[in-house]
Amino acid sequence: MDQVRIGKFIAERRKAKHLTQAQLAEMLGITDRAVSKWENGRSMPDSSIMLQLCDILGISVNELLCGEVIEVKEYNEKAELNLVEFKKQKEEADKKLLTAEIVIGVVSTLFLFAMVTVSAYVMQLQGKTWIGVSLIVIGFVQFLVAMFFALKIEQEAGYYECAKCGHKYVPTFKSVVGSMHAGRTRYMKCPSCGERSWQKKVISK
Repeated sequence: MDQVRIGKFIAERRKAKHLTQAQLAEMLGITDRAVSKWENGRSMPDSSIMLQLCDILGISVNELLCGEVIEVKEYNEKAELNLVEFKKQKEEADKKLLTAEIVIGVVSTLFLFAMVTVSAYVMQLQGKTWIGVSLIVIGFVQFLVAMFFALKIEQEAGYYECAKCGHKYVPTFKSVVGSMHAGRTRYMKCPSCGERSWQKKVISK
């Protein structure tokens, strides 16, 4: 998706509607700096205001994402290309998130071991029990916080695939936390068929 082209298109349509960046920003409830970033190709409009932006500019979301006014005969083709691009971007983002999950898990575990090792040294060789206990508490607190974020990433990135019916879905956080697991394969109830099975994490749907 060409952000620079989309930005230029937004600027063209804004000027065609005789609006300044400040006026468009006020209509959308955002800052004119955000509009400037769109038009310079440095960022994209948030999905929560995309429909309102298109309505103001007199274009469709499909045209916004293409960065041009689309002829009727090309509309469906352009829409399919945009959907494919969105899917590709989501898959790439999910892969990065799942990699980050591994990094978070490894770093937090190493930090916990380090705190336990240091606390043992402090308590046994220096006799400072309260310091050792404090270090262990710090280690466990950061570990629990890190595990929360790691599990949140695992829940939201990609999908779980039911081994019974093949349905792919994003489970609830409660289901992920409360399920037995082996790596990223979890024993959960499928919301489609209602059966429990060992479900694998997959990137694409």
